Amino acid sequence: MRMLIKGGRCFVDGRLIDTDVLIKDGKIQALGKNLVAEDSVDKLIDASGKLVAPGLVDVHVHFRDPGLTYKETVETGSKAAAHGGFTTVGAMPNVDPVPDTPEKMRQMIKHNQQTGVVHVAQYSSVTVNRQGDQPVDFQAMKDAGAFAFSNDGSGIQTAGTMYRAMEGAAKVGLPLAAHVEDNSLLFGGVMTAGKRAEELGLPGAPSVSESAQVARDLVLAKVTGVHYHICHVSTKESVELVRLAKKEGVNVTCEVTPHHLLLADKDIPANNSYFKMNPPLRHEEDRQAVIEGLLDGTIDMIATDHAPHSRKEKPQDDMRGAANGITGSETAFEMLYTKFVRPGIFSLAQLLNWLSAVPAEEFGLDQAGHLEPGKPADIAIFDLNTERKITEDSYLSKGVNSPFTGQRVYGTTDLTLVDGKVAYSRNGEEE
Repeated sequence: MRMLIKGGRCFVDGRLIDTDVLIKDGKIQALGKNLVAEDSVDKLIDASGKLVAPGLVDVHVHFRDPGLTYKETVETGSKAAAHGGFTTVGAMPNVDPVPDTPEKMRQMIKHNQQTGVVHVAQYSSVTVNRQGDQPVDFQAMKDAGAFAFSNDGSGIQTAGTMYRAMEGAAKVGLPLAAHVEDNSLLFGGVMTAGKRAEELGLPGAPSVSESAQVARDLVLAKVTGVHYHICHVSTKESVELVRLAKKEGVNVTCEVTPHHLLLADKDIPANNSYFKMNPPLRHEEDRQAVIEGLLDGTIDMIATDHAPHSRKEKPQDDMRGAANGITGSETAFEMLYTKFVRPGIFSLAQLLNWLSAVPAEEFGLDQAGHLEPGKPADIAIFDLNTERKITEDSYLSKGVNSPFTGQRVYGTTDLTLVDGKVAYSRNGEEE
């Protein structure tokens, strides 16, 4: 089957150019003008006035499948990803059972492939059952298909365990993505300690619970040589530590979430669990630090930390006892485009790089992140000019736990193709 995307503004090799895209049998065949006669293709897509981008890449999602499918499934989570323009995602291992053996990993990968509408790369846990100090068999997990290792949802509490894990991940040449959180420094907090926590009458956790573990891990990463990736960086101290480590040659990358770029603790309007996430929203000076870190290259990429929960787990009237996390796949691009690109804080090319090429390259996802002949036709088409209101009934995820519901945004996804097939269409079009 041949398909032609015509008239769009395309993001190619870090630049926005006017070009058409010819697709054949699920792969990009050519880029250029006047590639073929329009009546010689099976399908013509008019992208005039639209942005044609490589399918976005999100290295941090939670699909809750297996074991927690009342929150999300690979099917619903991948449909939500496609709705947001993502065509490749990295699924975290905090599911039940945890993928900590080759057999479980192969089963999960098979399920991801059978039920997902986007490419789902699968994390292995770092330790058995994602707990304790016993590491997984790193080589066996890589051989079974793991693309990286993480215990996300929990910080690795002992330096010895992290050191051995880094040695194992380094030996097999895969990234170790760390949730950085020292549990002994949380003190029962449900949001960041400070003035806003006091105003709301809620227990606060100091932000040093993150940066203390970042500091420990960067020293270990330098010694072991592992590709150490820090999940959801959120504090000014963490950004500065990474900045210094990169100058010292440490093999470290890190991500920031849309919500930590967009919100600070001062923006929490009330004791509302839709504003409870881990790491929590930080102070405004931290928010400014992560923006600066993105702009100067200290922070490498943006990842959503898409974390759906049931309504029962997210009672909107109390953070205490509520689950951590918000959904993010469906609102990431349009919120960031609206709040950062349109006002001129980020360029569109910068945003697209942070959401496509950079995560693909840093995580070895060789077939993702670029519009290039020979690559899979993983493509997202966005409408940058039409405003829409984010509503709960528009979500394809099972989770509706988002503080961005009700926002008016630009940059809505019109069409998402995965291997040249329609994974999402705004007008309900099917392949």
